[in-house]
Amino acid sequence: MGKINWGRVIAGGIVAGIIINIFEYVTNGRVLAADWAAAMQNLGRQMPPSAVPIFIVWGFLVGISAIWLYAAARTRFGAGPGTAVLTGFAYWVIGYLFPNLLSWAMALFPSRLVAITTIVGLVELILASLAGAFIYKERATP
Repeated sequence: MGKINWGRVIAGGIVAGIIINIFEYVTNGRVLAADWAAAMQNLGRQMPPSAVPIFIVWGFLVGISAIWLYAAARTRFGAGPGTAVLTGFAYWVIGYLFPNLLSWAMALFPSRLVAITTIVGLVELILASLAGAFIYKERATP
């Protein structure tokens, strides 16, 4: 059993983060941009320009975290796409589904927006996990 290769976690995580950021930009920055602006206006708020760089960093942190989870799970479930899908799904449940359920329960945002972003998040995270897992290789122990 090899040790976690942190260089490959970061490299795979950056690839995963690029995919996540592309999905987030297209979904929220383009397709749903007007809906998000209206939702924020209903809250009496406006999206600050400083939010965009934070969202981008968040995307990369999610990607790195997802690949770290994949690297940790490989020893139990084996390397490959099945484990990448499983860990991507697990990360989605904890990082997307549960927080979005709270937003939905508190009626902070329209249910339609919460549903769309939750479903798109599942697709983005599984694809990102698959791509990042393809990059990840475990370091051999001496």
